[in-house]
Formats: sequence, structure tokens, C-alpha cells
Amino acid sequence: MGTDLVRTGRFTREERIKRSADIQNLFKTGKRVGVSGAKMFVLPNNTDKNRIAFTLPRGYGNAVERNRSKRVSREAYRYFKAFLNTGYDMIFLVYPGNDSFRTRCAQFRYLCQKAGILSL
Repeated sequence: MGTDLVRTGRFTREERIKRSADIQNLFKTGKRVGVSGAKMFVLPNNTDKNRIAFTLPRGYGNAVERNRSKRVSREAYRYFKAFLNTGYDMIFLVYPGNDSFRTRCAQFRYLCQKAGILSL
């Protein structure tokens, strides 16, 4: 069943960072990489899985724009997660701007390469 998850690219509950303390720790001590329109914080988590959270800055549009931006970001992660090294906690911070899937994928790929977690 584990191989099916990789093939389908599902985004499971175990892959989400939910605790506020974990998120604050990532913001404070994580490796920071940035590109125009997005920023990523990465920290090793000493497990065999990656965990990720998607955040937006305060004042990011209305609820519809925020939800769409997070949906596009999650989809970009699902697209690339099979090519990422495991054992990391990540926060993907997106700024207002172009929310297209193509742009988000390019941002995500560049940030992962810059952080050294992309295994392509």
C-alpha cells in the first residue's frame, strides 16, 4: 500500500505539520531559502517522512484567494514529493501574486533545489 501512495501522490495527514510549536521552531531555526513570491523553511526531523505546512502572510487577499493559493501549493507539493529526500520538516510561505500551478511548481522546484532536498 505504501507504494500506491507514492504513485498517486496523496497528501496524507502524517505529512502535515499541525502543532504550533513545530511551526514556530521551523520559523526560528530552519534553513531559509527564498525566491520571488515564495519562501521555504527546512529543518531535518530525524524520521523517514517529510512533513510540510503551507502558510500565507497576514493580509493575503480574501478567503477565496487564500484557499486557492493553498490548494495550488499543496498540488505542487504532491507533484514533487516523490522526488524529495526524506526526513525533513518544511514550511512553504507564499506571497500574493501569480497563483498559477506552473508558477508555483517552478517556485517549489527552485526552493527545493536551493535547500538541497530535491533528489532529481
